[in-house]
Amino acid sequence: ALVENVENLENYDTVFLGYPNWWYDMPMAIYSFLEEYDLSGKTIIPFAASAGSGFSGTISTIQEMQPNATVVEDGLHIPMGDVAGGRGQIEEWISSLRI
Repeated sequence: ALVENVENLENYDTVFLGYPNWWYDMPMAIYSFLEEYDLSGKTIIPFAASAGSGFSGTISTIQEMQPNATVVEDGLHIPMGDVAGGRGQIEEWISSLRI
């Protein structure tokens, strides 16, 4: 169960969903979030870090759990070893989203 709740989620059209990809899957807290909130009509933009497995099947899992949301399929993945120096890559990615 999540300890904190997102207030006023209905006021947002876009949800950035960040997580580490552990053993080809999302942490249970992300599953809890996706089960607790209805993101219908919203755009979900995933970003993740992993040792090298990319997004694995997590994008399709998000789509299955939130079938009435638009899930961006080309979110940002950064290998764990690049996270500390990834600021430029992150800024470039955010700019490319044009939101």
